[in-house]
Amino acid sequence: MATKGDLTRQYIIDKAMQLFSVQGYFHTSIADVVEATGLTKGGLYGHFRNKEEIWYAVYEECVRIWKKVVFNGVREIADPLERLDRVITNNLQDYLGGGVFQGGCFLCNSLVELSGQDAAMNSHVLNGFQAFSALLRQWLAEAEQQGLLKAGLNLEGAARFIMISLNGAAPLYAASKDAAVWQQTLAQLRFYLQSLRKPGPA
Repeated sequence: MATKGDLTRQYIIDKAMQLFSVQGYFHTSIADVVEATGLTKGGLYGHFRNKEEIWYAVYEECVRIWKKVVFNGVREIADPLERLDRVITNNLQDYLGGGVFQGGCFLCNSLVELSGQDAAMNSHVLNGFQAFSALLRQWLAEAEQQGLLKAGLNLEGAARFIMISLNGAAPLYAASKDAAVWQQTLAQLRFYLQSLRKPGPA
């Protein structure tokens, strides 16, 4: 059972998550977090030593939320290409299109904002994107082993293309709020997946 301290810590994370998502890390001050939570500075520092520590906690919470949405229903799918299709659909339709974060994709926003600003924090986010790309490649390799793919495909390139397409849609949709952005990206990625699959017997 969560303690009062656990609940307060989670409350801080939730409030800071929205601030970082909308305003960005560098445009959010400790004073902003104090105002949003209604806590005193002393109450805030009882849970986090500084703004950076809050960001790392927010990042982990955002990853947890992202995984819950993006990998929903994936474990039960045996066909690795259908698994990829589900992840792509969940990512674009339910995560991005679902408006999980007020300011768009927190993870994509952080990668752009922190680039060239804070090497450690930027590396932390980049490692997550690279791990996702590696998972996509792993599923493509599984499909290749099962004889589901056309011969001679560059699996590394295919995985990166899918990841880049997913993440490229995020800032454009956040800026425009035009559902056609994620809808068209979804349609094109599904078409691309189908183009990778080896034709079955006529």
